[in-house]
Amino acid sequence: MIQQEGPGWRVARDPGKAEFSVLIGGQGWAFELTETEWAELCQLLDQLVRNHAALTDQLMAEEAIELELEKGAWWGCLEGDRDGWNLSVILSPVLGRGVEGSWPAPASMAAVAAIRTMWDNGSH
Repeated sequence: MIQQEGPGWRVARDPGKAEFSVLIGGQGWAFELTETEWAELCQLLDQLVRNHAALTDQLMAEEAIELELEKGAWWGCLEGDRDGWNLSVILSPVLGRGVEGSWPAPASMAAVAAIRTMWDNGSH
């Protein structure tokens, strides 16, 4: 099992676990994901962060931005400014199960960095 956590976030992955091999969480919430849901979430978060990075140089210090994106069953929203952002994600109900979570800044940036590291170092 691979587990990382910090103030306001946590991520754990156990590829040997049968159905729900990934757990992500924030302050007062957590949910388990399948490998397919995990892969789609990683791709969604990567694209949101890349989109934000591409726009950062164009934003003035006090200017806010909100980016929304859908990937598979996931919807994500990155909201903030050039220096920090909040992140919300929703998994649309699939087989009767839907989930929703969010991280405030700076927990959102730390959680996404950990998710990215786990994705890059895992087999997918």
